[in-house]
Parts: sequence; C-alpha cells; structure tokens
Amino acid sequence: MSETILEKCLSHGLRMTEQRRVIAKVLETAHRDHPDVEALHARAAAIDPGISIATVYRTVKLFEEAGILLRNEFADGRARYEKADREHHDHLIDMNTGEVIEFCDPEIERLQERIARKLGYELRDHRLELYGVPIKRDR
Repeated sequence: MSETILEKCLSHGLRMTEQRRVIAKVLETAHRDHPDVEALHARAAAIDPGISIATVYRTVKLFEEAGILLRNEFADGRARYEKADREHHDHLIDMNTGEVIEFCDPEIERLQERIARKLGYELRDHRLELYGVPIKRDR
C-alpha cells in the first residue's frame, strides 16, 4: 500500500503546519476527483475556515515540487491535482460537467507501444486525455 500524502510529506522532510495537514487530508480523500485549487480551498475551509486560497496555492505548489502531487492541465484551463504515485491511468473528461473519469485499457496501452516502436521509439511515458459528452440514450 502506498504512503498517504501526509506520510509522503513527512518523509520528504516538509514542515507540516496544521493548515497543510488539513489540505493533505482533503487531497487524500479526493479519490478520483482531480480537484482544482478552488475546490480544494472550499473543502479545506469547511474544516478550517482560517485557510486562505493563497495557502492552498502555496501548499499544492510545494507538494507538486516535492513530487507528491501530479498537476493535470486539461483543456478547461484549470490545473487539477492527484497523488503522483498512483498506478498509470488515462482520463476521459466530460465536456459538459468537467468530470474526470479515470480508465486504463490494455488494448490502448498495447497500441501506443506498437505505434512508438513502429516510429522507432521506446515508449517511456505518456498521457492520454479524451474529451467527450455523454451519449443521449433513447428510453
């Protein structure tokens, strides 16, 4: 089992104020959510009303620089965050709601490897973002 965000912060030697602990806890509970700074601030302020949005910005930057958080910048222009040490996955973004749906498809993974080899490359990393709208289903 991977370390929690708080454990990773402590193992990286980061000074953990009470406000940083609250932000780490909020991030830890944002399981497949990919919250942006405004959403993180709203959730953290619900726990500790003294947390400013500037504190949230500084904290996510610190966590990102330490390799604890991964910053995703989807087409909506908002930076969203998730734990950096998670298993590989791709994203489907609902263009109507902004919801981020994680998925991993072995067929897509094999295809990407095959394409890289065909072009003369060894694939080391990749990100796949799909953007769509829900299909309207007849009832």
